[in-house]
Amino acid sequence: MPSPDPAQPARQRQFNFIAISRWLREPLLHFLLLGAALFVAWSYFEPGPTPDETATEIRLTPDDVLAMWSFFNSQWQRAPTPEEFSRMVENKVREEVLYREAIAMGLDKDDTIVKRRMAQKMQFLAEDVAAAYEPDDAELEAWYAANADKFALPGRISFRQLYFSPDQRGQQAHSDAQAALDTLAGQAVDTEQAASLGDAFMLQDYYADRTPEQVAKEFGPVFAQAVFLAETGSWQGPIESGFGWHLVFVDSFIPGRQPAFAEVAPEVKTAWLAQRKTEAWDKAYDEMRARYTVTLPVLPESADAMPALPAAGGDQALQ
Repeated sequence: MPSPDPAQPARQRQFNFIAISRWLREPLLHFLLLGAALFVAWSYFEPGPTPDETATEIRLTPDDVLAMWSFFNSQWQRAPTPEEFSRMVENKVREEVLYREAIAMGLDKDDTIVKRRMAQKMQFLAEDVAAAYEPDDAELEAWYAANADKFALPGRISFRQLYFSPDQRGQQAHSDAQAALDTLAGQAVDTEQAASLGDAFMLQDYYADRTPEQVAKEFGPVFAQAVFLAETGSWQGPIESGFGWHLVFVDSFIPGRQPAFAEVAPEVKTAWLAQRKTEAWDKAYDEMRARYTVTLPVLPESADAMPALPAAGGDQALQ
């Protein structure tokens, strides 16, 4: 049986010392110890609260301290200094003081903004429950198959256009564009002659890698549909837009396609989660709504029977 190494206990003690030293240097530990020390000192020097004092007591819990520290660390990627942490605590206290004073004054009653905010918090709670569920790939793939159209990649096109202005040419704009098309038959896209045949255009002459939606936004849906049906590598037209008439030369066209699940897995998960949150909130609201009855006043059958509003600037009451 091998004899024990006499140096092993010393190395173990050295390792333990290094580990403890690193742990003691953690900023979070410093703040927790500081908070504990302040709490003990406060408890020793201050008497416990009386029943009347409890209503005005603001007590920060260790969870509050940890939440503030974690929030600062996530924002600034470092621990707060004692001065910064002190300001955070005072801001928290200030918020609580003002909140309680507002409640005491009844400012939460019949306030549209407060009601809307509390309604939003109820919705967030229901959505958070749905977000806690983590789907597996099989579930996401099945959902993707049922909603594949939402992730279809649109076609893309690159083209140059020559513009023929109705403002400058009047009714001749279309026939001039047709004549220019005959002149440009078989010519390259970037000839000087091509540039000289059209009119100045307020937007661009060349559009690269555009989707149907992007082209429609610039020229209108009719123009976009015609451009995506045009042949590649030759001048085509005339094609009408909201601006006038155009000849187009399509450089390249990439047809749309349906991506594989692996290509869009993160986007699928995001969309799946959004739908799940919506469904969870709709279900939760329906259950809450079922507990209430709503009484409405008898409403007029037409707008003419509605009460008249007072004149602007007047103090006349509703009729």
